[in-house]
Amino acid sequence: MQTCYDLDSLRQAVAAWKQHGERIAFVPTMGNLHAGHLSLLESALALADRTVASIFVNPIQFGAGEDYERYPSTLEADSRRLQQAGLDLLFAPDLAQLYPGGMDEDTRVTVPRLSTILCGRFRPGHFSGVATVVTKLFINVQPDVALFGEKDYQQLLVIRQLVRDLCLPVEVIGMPIVREADGLAMSSRNAYLSPAERERAAELYRSLQDAAASLAAGAALPDIEAAGMARLQEAGFRPEYFSIRRNDDLAEPGPEDCDLRILVAAWLGSARLIDNIRAER
Repeated sequence: MQTCYDLDSLRQAVAAWKQHGERIAFVPTMGNLHAGHLSLLESALALADRTVASIFVNPIQFGAGEDYERYPSTLEADSRRLQQAGLDLLFAPDLAQLYPGGMDEDTRVTVPRLSTILCGRFRPGHFSGVATVVTKLFINVQPDVALFGEKDYQQLLVIRQLVRDLCLPVEVIGMPIVREADGLAMSSRNAYLSPAERERAAELYRSLQDAAASLAAGAALPDIEAAGMARLQEAGFRPEYFSIRRNDDLAEPGPEDCDLRILVAAWLGSARLIDNIRAER
């Protein structure tokens, strides 16, 4: 496995592959890798001749008071796991590589509407930070295909829209959520949970499953959302939203919409957890 810390060496490696007509699959991450990340890489290996993963904790997608300063950094262990998994190239840049002009006046990529609802309402600027860094990575890695987990479903749709709107030649593939045995979606932030909180955390997924069952049984959407919020509050969470949206664009569903997505964000202790499930009515 080759490791690149600067854009020049990354571009040289990519140019050599492109010269030979090789197909490139890309998995961007913020590190502290778990089985969910590695499942993306496993799929990437089956889709392309060459695989690239990035590890970069992107400061501009964190808001004031969020966990940028304490986000887990495990580059050495992550590198070993990626090498064992068969990755071709790891890109692990520092801030100066991706923000050469500094972050205060750096160009931003903003995806309208999708960036201001749900998580965007509670994390202003977050999705602009995501869209900006993903655009920079796509420009330099030049992947044919990029893989993202569906745990952050809103992020997946933001990236699909930026690729479409900016006419980038990248196929964006969403991959199924990888869960723990009790249903909790795998996340680097699960490490923030105390043992007692970890036992309660699976209630998040159970609430989604029950909401999907209520939806299929014909319950009214506002009633399902209110019940989800109340259930999580009673279980000790601090929910931000429990929302039913259209699956394809996260717009408010109309009476004729049947393909839906139930999404939730809630704090448990110092961990902000998100999850979602596809549902029909």
